Amino acid sequence: MYSFKQTINNKSFWALPLALCLLTFNSCKQDLLDEAPLSSLSSDAVLTSKAGFETYLVGLHQAAREEMTMDDQTYIMNFIGTDVASAAGVEFVFYKDYNSYLNPATREVVNIWNWAYTQMILRANTVITYAEKPESASIWATEAEKNAVIAEAKFFRAYTYNLLANLYGGVPIVKEIYSAPKTDFVRAARKDVYELAKSDLEFASKWLPATVVKTKEGRIVKAAADHLLSEVYISLGDYDKSIASASAVINSGLYQIMTNRFGVQKDQPGDVYSDLFVEGNQNRSTGNLETIYAWQFENFTAGGGGSQGGNSMIRQWAPFLSKIKDPSGGAMLVVDSLGRGTGPIRGTNYYLYDIWSSDWSNDIRNSVYNMRRSFLYNNPASAAYFGKPVEQKTNQEDTMRNIYAYPRKVEGKPWNNTNTSGRTGKDAIIYRLAETYLLRAEAYLRKGDPAKAADDINVIRARAKAKPVAPGSVTLDYILDERARELISEEPRRRTLTRMGKLVERVRKYSLLQSTRTTIQDKHEFFPIPQTAIDANFSAKLEQNTGY
Repeated sequence: MYSFKQTINNKSFWALPLALCLLTFNSCKQDLLDEAPLSSLSSDAVLTSKAGFETYLVGLHQAAREEMTMDDQTYIMNFIGTDVASAAGVEFVFYKDYNSYLNPATREVVNIWNWAYTQMILRANTVITYAEKPESASIWATEAEKNAVIAEAKFFRAYTYNLLANLYGGVPIVKEIYSAPKTDFVRAARKDVYELAKSDLEFASKWLPATVVKTKEGRIVKAAADHLLSEVYISLGDYDKSIASASAVINSGLYQIMTNRFGVQKDQPGDVYSDLFVEGNQNRSTGNLETIYAWQFENFTAGGGGSQGGNSMIRQWAPFLSKIKDPSGGAMLVVDSLGRGTGPIRGTNYYLYDIWSSDWSNDIRNSVYNMRRSFLYNNPASAAYFGKPVEQKTNQEDTMRNIYAYPRKVEGKPWNNTNTSGRTGKDAIIYRLAETYLLRAEAYLRKGDPAKAADDINVIRARAKAKPVAPGSVTLDYILDERARELISEEPRRRTLTRMGKLVERVRKYSLLQSTRTTIQDKHEFFPIPQTAIDANFSAKLEQNTGY
């Protein structure tokens, strides 16, 4: 029997109905002129059975994973130029100068928009529209069966609109599918985008299953909808409902903060926090009751790593260690066991040092199992230096790109056992219960109850063996500090900061680079709307964000 992981990676995704031309990249114009059929299958032919709808849902899961794998820049944009990370190395220009780098033609600005509208939203709308057609009634054994399919699609639509609202502010709301180009979209208010996400998630929460069988690990469950709903309610200012949604997950009895060693390396050196991120430990079947939603990757499987081939965390977060030579100028470090980082994302001093300073030795999230801060010369050809610590480097390119501390949760076995791409086959955790607690803490604080906020934060800090925080010390900035300690590389940091209205403020305070601190402006709180989308929308005005 195929597992869901095998299914998502083996099943190719064929052409969908003609999409929203304004919301695509320039290639859309070419596609309209291309008479060659993109597929022998159409939605009308496929969405006539449960198996057909299952295929489309698998396509949605594939598309969701493409948020990381379609392009390195769409992933690193979540971190570089924020408070936790800066561009490393001379060749990387990302957000070093916000004014010159971030504009309506910037690669990730365009790519994440196109991915949202031409993959995620289009596929979700297709499932929802066809499932609700009267002629589809005979497919479903019960109304609940139909609604569970719609609920999964609505989760992904809500996930995508929440992402867009967090990055761009107000965006066009599209809930239909089109058979011809449409060129008169207008932007909805940011609040209305969140309202759509809320409505979709409330439906999803009602109809999604509480759990799935092992062969479907990675599929969306009720807790994923409730977790995201807690965040969306915060964005809408409804803190009581946010608390209730987070509590539905926390009190469900299905999830728990892991406090005892577990999984494939539980008897080896490490700690319970490092166990969460050991390859093979990301799903419930390995005893991990903290993960709510994880992207699935599979080595040695066609399509198992998405467009680029594998989980790219180690490639982005780890330094370019293979560039480090011993003091004689001889042999370089061997990175077979370390993973091939290329060093674009370097932690800021705020992340690497400042947030740990008050609990440096106690907080297990800063232990040697979770932060790699020291390195040994490991090439036998290094002769006198083999096995000795790598000395402190003073060359700027070394300290900025080639060797620096990084979170070990990004490590994993090389993709397809080859170390050339800097990717792994490790499943990537998207939501876990620790973040649910931090969302509820944020809602409590915003409601004016710092004591309960502190209680929730201290659940996380207790597992980390860190000192508890007092209610009087809980602020939004403290919660962001705790999110950095707990969720680094997992949470999309840029989206979190923009959602909370904190991006510009914290970049000015914590960026590693003076050029980043001094060039970021208030307008940069949001991404610009892609110019390609504005140009294609010639029948109505698609407003640009202020300042661009």
